[in-house]
Amino acid sequence: MNAPHPAKVAGIDSTVPSPAHTVAPAGPGASPAAPPDGADAVDSAAATDTPGAGCAPGALLQDRLAGWVSDLTTLHELTERLVRTDSLPEALQEVLRAGAALVGARRGLVVIEPADGLGPKSTVGLGLTRADLGHLETVPRGCLSYGPILDGLPVGEGGIAEPDLFAETGLDPRHREVATRLGYAASYALPLTTEGTGRLGAAVWLYDEPAEPGERPRHLAGLYVRYAAQHLARLLEVERTRARMATMAEELLPSRLPRVPGVQLAARHRTGPRGGGDWYDALPLPDAALGLAVGSVTGSGPSAVAAMGRLRASLRAYAVMEGEDPVAVLSDLELLLRLTEPARSATALFGYCEPALRRITLAGAGHSPPLLIGERRTEYVETSVSAPLGMLACWEAPSVEFQAEPGETVLLYTDGLLHRTGDPADRAFARLHAAAASVPRAKRQDPDAVAEHVLRTALPDGAAEADSEEDVVLLAVRFE
Repeated sequence: MNAPHPAKVAGIDSTVPSPAHTVAPAGPGASPAAPPDGADAVDSAAATDTPGAGCAPGALLQDRLAGWVSDLTTLHELTERLVRTDSLPEALQEVLRAGAALVGARRGLVVIEPADGLGPKSTVGLGLTRADLGHLETVPRGCLSYGPILDGLPVGEGGIAEPDLFAETGLDPRHREVATRLGYAASYALPLTTEGTGRLGAAVWLYDEPAEPGERPRHLAGLYVRYAAQHLARLLEVERTRARMATMAEELLPSRLPRVPGVQLAARHRTGPRGGGDWYDALPLPDAALGLAVGSVTGSGPSAVAAMGRLRASLRAYAVMEGEDPVAVLSDLELLLRLTEPARSATALFGYCEPALRRITLAGAGHSPPLLIGERRTEYVETSVSAPLGMLACWEAPSVEFQAEPGETVLLYTDGLLHRTGDPADRAFARLHAAAASVPRAKRQDPDAVAEHVLRTALPDGAAEADSEEDVVLLAVRFE
């Protein structure tokens, strides 16, 4: 591989078949967008050089027109595939696959490094493992073909081609070592940029042998990447918004659960891309008691997250003052909500827990009942039917009291867990009950394992992590 080789011209290896009614373009140099200036002269010259073309002067032009139609059809189908992606990682993989087909490469990578420095930064590979990408990261950036792109240096419309790495006398030794290890001998890089956001990163394709894309593949790849950059910019902004909302929601929830003798605590929280208003809380109270709460504010987005934070902070204050009376706590919270945010409603569940007695006094406002998980029973705790906060002129409902056995776990949750199942209410409750009943005996000693098992079983096949308008909150309380 160290000896110089004549560079091959890489052609289109499209995964999208050409339409049956078109024919292949006349040559790799044909432009796919529009006939170049002086097309008649080019056609005449080509007709002279092409055997049999002199007797059919319009044949070459017809072939070129058919080639342009075929190229545009290919681009249309590739961009249609890209548009159907709705997450940044999925879109990056599609860009790599489409670009590899256009420029005739087998492997590649996309480096996302926005010029504004707001992130996220990531590197995604096609045909490259995480270890391979790690080896590439050890090469000084300025020695890589896409280094100038990431450094913000001007790059021509044709991208940056390295047709034969090992023929270059000034090749960086580390780059030579990594290229030999990964088995590539040439590369082709294009910038990912938009007018509105500037540089997003770079797309690079690697060839196993010395090669470079011709004029036609370069032009097609350039058109595709310019369109792809706009789609990636939109998904990047969605990713940033999602990260900001998740951070804001997590900051408004407990940074850690308290350690209280007699109980063990664990929690799970999943939020959608827009952020939602589900929350949980556990706070130590006087007389070695513990306040437990879960709730949900209507709506989504920043306003719902902010309302959730205000409601949770207020509930904490009321719990400290009169936590032994859960009905009074929720009554105060309802009054506050009605006076300060009359257009919003919320569900809530508050429990006054006495760990030494394994007893919980509970009040709920339009919330689903807790689930009691033990060795000999798995059952819902019977609670009184009540309206959500903010729905009536004056909220009030009786409290209930129940006692757990040693080793039993009380599971508090928000309605989002039921809604994410996609089932009607009765079937969703049955699914949750079955998930709790199936917790393995060995895991019942650990509330964290109980919460994880219930979440994964009630929401299988990645539904717990998938984007959804519904938040999910689980708070597991195990009595020792």
